[in-house]
Amino acid sequence: MINLPPRIYLVGARGSGKTTVGRLLAARLGWSFVDMDDVIEAAAGKTIAEIFASEGESGFREREADALSQVVSRPDHVIATGGGIILRPDSRSRLCKTGYCVWLTALAETLWERIRADGASPVRRPALTGLSPADEIRHVLATREPHYRAVAHLSVPTDGQSPEAVVSAILAACSTSS
Repeated sequence: MINLPPRIYLVGARGSGKTTVGRLLAARLGWSFVDMDDVIEAAAGKTIAEIFASEGESGFREREADALSQVVSRPDHVIATGGGIILRPDSRSRLCKTGYCVWLTALAETLWERIRADGASPVRRPALTGLSPADEIRHVLATREPHYRAVAHLSVPTDGQSPEAVVSAILAACSTSS
């Protein structure tokens, strides 16, 4: 028997599979799915890249915190968070207190391959540093890993795994931890 809080947050770097896995996990649980990027863009009336261009990263992080405030009250939801949601201490605390956090992990090389294969990624998601894309991924992973680890109730590697296998691993871990 799976006994979970009313919402599951998927955290992890860009390209880790949060949206893909989230949709499948929600379907398996009979829950709703929400991608926080969609919530942020709908509220702003512009893309994440446009928010970064006009408001900078700090403006985006403020909007991200506001979006998190909205989704914490939605029961029976799987929520794909943005990769940087864990950067603010208040957001980390809110994630831990209001849901079950699953950290989807992948090697930098895997993330880079997935991002390159996603034609929408460069348009929707801005560069975060002046580094090459592959170096940026390594830098972001190194910087954010302690925060992902701090919020994670569960860590699931996605390298070489189908989204279905990742969902099965999450459900198996949840059923043994209750």
